[in-house]
Amino acid sequence: MSKKRDGLNQKGFTLIELISVMIIMGVVASVSIQRFDLLTDSASQHVLHAAVRELNIRESLVWTNTKISLDGYTNDEAIFDAVETNLGSGYKWDPNPPDRVSGGTLSFKSAKVTLNRQESTMTSAGKWE
Repeated sequence: MSKKRDGLNQKGFTLIELISVMIIMGVVASVSIQRFDLLTDSASQHVLHAAVRELNIRESLVWTNTKISLDGYTNDEAIFDAVETNLGSGYKWDPNPPDRVSGGTLSFKSAKVTLNRQESTMTSAGKWE
């Protein structure tokens, strides 16, 4: 004897299936948020590395222009004063402006890097490290 189940609607998901999907979605969301935070920190570090490269390029250009000018190279102070250390909005120097001899700390959002500056000489441009 088999029972007929007429009138019962067999369409849809069970409660266990719905809870399982919600748990999986929660795990995926938590992993995604953690990766996003790491990505943001990594991006800030890359921005600082690019800023240091930009400072070195600016320093080299000023030094080269000074060397080929009629006056020529005089001293490191003149080179440093001619280099534009303002990198744009979002960047902060401590001290502001950076020190010619010791450099300073450059920060962008949550990332920071302490930079030292090698002085320019008659044979080479200054370098930020």
